[in-house]
Order: sequence, then structure tokens, then C-alpha cells
Amino acid sequence: MNTTTASIESFRNIIEVSGEGTVAAAPDRALITLGVVTEKANLSEAQTENAAAVSSILQSLYQLGIPKEKVQTVQYGIDIQYNYKDGVQTFRGYKVTHLLRVTADKIEQTGVIVDTAVRHGANTISGVQFTSAHPEAYYHQALTKAVHSSRQKAATLATAMGVALHPTPVRIQEVSHGVEPPPYQMATFAAAASTPIQPGELNISAAVKAYYSYS
Repeated sequence: MNTTTASIESFRNIIEVSGEGTVAAAPDRALITLGVVTEKANLSEAQTENAAAVSSILQSLYQLGIPKEKVQTVQYGIDIQYNYKDGVQTFRGYKVTHLLRVTADKIEQTGVIVDTAVRHGANTISGVQFTSAHPEAYYHQALTKAVHSSRQKAATLATAMGVALHPTPVRIQEVSHGVEPPPYQMATFAAAASTPIQPGELNISAAVKAYYSYS
């Protein structure tokens, strides 16, 4: 299956086909990006207020049982804000942004994590993404389906041509793979009594290009 291109060219009768495979999997991990955006005329005040809110969020998450290693800063930035009027730029203040990435290994906690963070100062939820903790096993299943798909296509072509297909491919090339999670995108977030979040399912796909000989 891993012969070189030169050896492929030594076969006069070659069918080149593609194969695709997709496996549906239930997500078992949530990646939640949330944080605090603070705007103030004074930079020191903006930083202090932002830091206090983030600290409150962190403590609330730890009290939920989220391990410290499952929470990390993914963005911290300070921007100068301006007003524009009649082509004139005037200083308005500073914007401090601190975003956290929370990894939840119990996806049923997702809504609770969002609500808890909002109650303790989070004013932006940039996204919730559901993934699999072990996508490799599902990908291997999808890859197997892709190979079977390529063989079925080659067999169909061989039948149409009236030739005998050799079932073992001369070569197989992995083309692409990936996980297509169902994203739950959110912008600036307002607190609610309860946030229902449905994880849906993952589509894990694989694709191959295969070369079969025939006689």
C-alpha cells in the first residue's frame, strides 16, 4: 500500500479514486472562552477593576470543582479608545480585555459554568465549542470507511469497464482529516436564570486517494 509513485507507473492499468468516511460521535468535552472587558478613562482603574472581576470568576469556577489546570488565559490586551467627530480624534479611555479558556470534561456543566462566570463578573462569552477528548479512535473508524468507500468506487468503475479489479490497492494516500464540532457562538452575554446549551454531535471525517490495478 506504500509503494512509490514510480512503482505505480509500472502498472499500465490503474484506477485512481477518492474515498470519504464520516463518523458521528457524542462530544465529551467543552471548551468555553469567557472573560471580562473593562473600559475606563484611567488605565490603572481599568486594570484594577478587570483583575478583580477575573479573580472573582476564577474563584467561582474553582468552587464548582473546575481544576486550576483546566483554566488558562488565552488573551490579555490593553487598547486605547478614541472618539471620532468631524474628522477629529479625541482620547476616550482604555479597554482592558482578559479572556479565559475553561475546559469542562463534564459537558453537562457547560451551562452552569457560563451562568456562574456571568454572575461573578464575566461580560463576554466569545464561544463554546464541543469536542472529543479522544478523537483518534473515531478518526480511525472514519479512515476505515474512507478506504472501503474508495474500494467500492473502484469496483463500480471496474464493473462498468468489464475488467477484473485487484482488491488490494497499489497505493493509498491520506488526503485530509478533521473534526467538525457544533460550535455554540456567543457574543457579549447577559445574565439569565439558566443557560440551556445543547452539545449536539461531532462529525469526524477522513478522506483518501487510492490507486487500484485491474486486469
